[in-house]
Order: sequence, then structure tokens, then C-alpha cells
Amino acid sequence: MPAPFRGQINVDIRDSQPDWTPFEPPRAPDRAPNVLYIVLDDVGFSAMSCYGGPIETPNIDRIAANGVRFTQWHTTALCSPTRSCLLNGRNHTRNSMACITEAAIGFPNASGTIPPENGMLSEILGELGWNTYMVGKWHLCPTDEMNLAATRRNWPSGRGFERWYGFLGAETNQWYPDLVYDNHPVEPPRTPEEGYHLTDDLTDKAIEFIKDAKAIAPEKPFFLYYAPGACHAPHHARSSPAVSIWVMRKCGSRPWLGKRGWAWCRPRSNCRRSTRSGHPRRVPARTICRSRSWTSPGRGIR
Repeated sequence: MPAPFRGQINVDIRDSQPDWTPFEPPRAPDRAPNVLYIVLDDVGFSAMSCYGGPIETPNIDRIAANGVRFTQWHTTALCSPTRSCLLNGRNHTRNSMACITEAAIGFPNASGTIPPENGMLSEILGELGWNTYMVGKWHLCPTDEMNLAATRRNWPSGRGFERWYGFLGAETNQWYPDLVYDNHPVEPPRTPEEGYHLTDDLTDKAIEFIKDAKAIAPEKPFFLYYAPGACHAPHHARSSPAVSIWVMRKCGSRPWLGKRGWAWCRPRSNCRRSTRSGHPRRVPARTICRSRSWTSPGRGIR
């Protein structure tokens, strides 16, 4: 609640005393941290090397080494439900997100519309003095509200994000994306022939949002929800000499990724994860390593 008015109001303005406190915007506490959410679709728990996976992620590994790696995060195995849980801490059915928004039905647990009383982190932090930005994939809006004639109540701008840039649905072409900037559609700033790729564009826009505010209020913290669509279908990897060299170098040093398959890779990733996560008893490396088939009932970890 806003602070009460403590000024004085009299008939004569000369005898009145103003008080601006109730009308000032909220201010975050001193030295409040910035908050960055990076959300990747369809990336397995042990895909990254800091969790024992075969994909080298040095920058993420560096962050993980100086922070905390959680081991009990629960996903709902679908885009919209998991996103809703991540943004407000409630179960997906309480968010009316039992399935993706395109499959919403007219029942309280699966309408594709998050109840307004289920406050999102963006709404909470915005009311506490953070700048709030969202770039990338949203997928928390009913299909019939993904148009310019619809209400913006379920768009990012209607759920606490001051600025946003990305796409509303489940997926989009990474070279010719269906982009929305705040409350209106826009065309990509460049063509693929000019080097355009959506992931780069989203990153540039996120940096732009942060710089715009920091140039005026460098001490003000921000909450950035960064959700690229690159790991989701249609799997359009950016084409460049640097990327090609990286793919050849990483995958070339791991030929078993393509030759031996996931069933061979999975138990070995779990072995590494069990020793790196700090919870070996939860993922028994000995049991997993001895399993020859994780798809057979009663064998390995299911």
C-alpha cells in the first residue's frame, strides 16, 4: 500500500504543505541485485557440461561454479505449463495451464489464461522498483488473443513487463520471425542475407533495454526474462564460419553422439552428473553405469 499523505491541506495554498511520498514510484533496496532468467526449450537436464552432459558450455559452467546448481527442479514437459510455474511459483493446473495454450479448453485448470491473482515475478519485482524486460518466446497467451484486435491482458506487457520483444506463440522461423515489439508487430531489422538470426536479434534487444535504463538510472536493478527459441523447433541454427567451426570441433571430438545414440549417451551423462551435482546418492552412478538398457523395465534409471 502507498504511504499515507502527511502534508497539510488548508483553504489557502499558502497555509498548505505538500507531501510527495505517496506519489513517488517504488524504489528497490540499496544494492538490490539484477535478476536474469535464461529459459531454453527442450534442453535436457544433463545436456550441459556442468551437469555432466556432452555439450560444452564454458560460460554457463563458469556461472555454475560460482553459484548453486539445483537438482530437484520439476518441469511439466511442456512449454506453457513450465513457463507459468517458473514465473509465479505455482503448479501448472493452478495457473490454468494444464497444457500448451494452443490446446486450451474451457475448464478452470486448462483455459490457457493465468489468473490475474497469480502474481508473476515480473509484476512483483516491478512493484518493488525493478525494471522488467522480456525478450524471446512468451507462449502464455491464448491463441485467440495473439492478434492486434485482442486484449493485451495476457501479453508480457499485461503481466508486469515494461518492455518486451519476441514472439507470442510456441515457435517461429529463426530467420523470418513473427516479431512483436511491446504492443505492435514489427519486421526483422535485417534479412538472412545480411546476417540476421533471431537469437542475435533478441540478445541485442535485451542489451538495448538494459542500456536505455542504465544510462538514466545506473543504480536501478532489472529483471530480464531471456527466452530464445533456438533450442525449440524448427531448429534453425545460425549459419556462420564461427558456428560451423564450433560444431565441427565439438561434435567431431564426440563421434559417439551420432554413432551410438542417446541410449548409450544417457547413462554416461548421468554418471558424470551424479559426481558433479553433489548428490551421488540420488543418482547412483554405479547402478546407472552398469545398466545396458535404460528403456527396459526394471533396468537402469527411468
